[in-house]
Amino acid sequence: MKMSKRIFLGASALGLTMAVAGSALAQDQRVIASIVFQGDQFMKSLQQGVREAAEARGAEVLELNIDGDQAREAQAIDTYISRGVDAIVIAPLSATNSAGSLKRARDAGITVVALNGGLQDKSIANATFSTANYDLGASSGNAAAAFINSELGGEAQVGIMAFSSLLPEQSGARTGGFKDAVSKGNTVTVVTEQDAWMPEKAVQVATDMLTANPQINLLYAANEGGTVGAMQAVRNAGKAGKVYVFGIDGSEQLARGLMAGDNVLQATTAQSAKDMGAMGANAALDLLEGGSAEAETSVPALLLSRADPDGIAAFVESLK
Repeated sequence: MKMSKRIFLGASALGLTMAVAGSALAQDQRVIASIVFQGDQFMKSLQQGVREAAEARGAEVLELNIDGDQAREAQAIDTYISRGVDAIVIAPLSATNSAGSLKRARDAGITVVALNGGLQDKSIANATFSTANYDLGASSGNAAAAFINSELGGEAQVGIMAFSSLLPEQSGARTGGFKDAVSKGNTVTVVTEQDAWMPEKAVQVATDMLTANPQINLLYAANEGGTVGAMQAVRNAGKAGKVYVFGIDGSEQLARGLMAGDNVLQATTAQSAKDMGAMGANAALDLLEGGSAEAETSVPALLLSRADPDGIAAFVESLK
């Protein structure tokens, strides 16, 4: 696939400043800044969607991953304001703390499109595309509830891995949705809930959970890294067939887990990240060209279940 030139901003303030000091933007080409806050498969697919849609319409894309750093996000947005980009399409790190910088961008005449949850202040973004985090948790919770009822006699001892110290609003909604759904018609006890959102950390946290609480028979993780770690911890502990995993997010690795013969990962709820990114880029360009865009668009969640191998295969194909 042929692509126009992309500019990747460096991690350091110096690199960011040097990028701004480069050549002036071409007057006949729209420039979109694409910002995400971590480097997992979901965020990569989100930026891929932005990039492909924008470049297909002749726009230039500047990509940045802020690696969970709120100060870096603010600095990057201020830099893009100074540079005079046409639009910022962003997965905000925080629904509240990201608002100030993005309001400055909007006040400077830059089109702002928010993805993946958006902002609490709905007046800042020109358009928002997201899947409600509560709905993501509830989708996996409903799948877990059906599994508990049919396979575990209606009772489950659950360990939960979240990311509340990183993104409290999103994490709380995803765990809340799961808890509300999984308990319907079942007797469910949440034995422990801890933060672990990166795979390596999640393996250790899940291992410790299973060691300290041998009664746990179900693990729920609220993001991709936690789900990968939970799956691996169950395998390492030799508890395949005794402890079952439900998660959030979709990737090739999680798809392989769902299709694996060990029966550990049962279901995960994915967002259509690539589609969401493309919607965001197209909305930004439509607005820049004098068109319109809905203020808020809900992108449906996608349940990936071991019981639906065709659905898993279709999802993997969509990642290509």
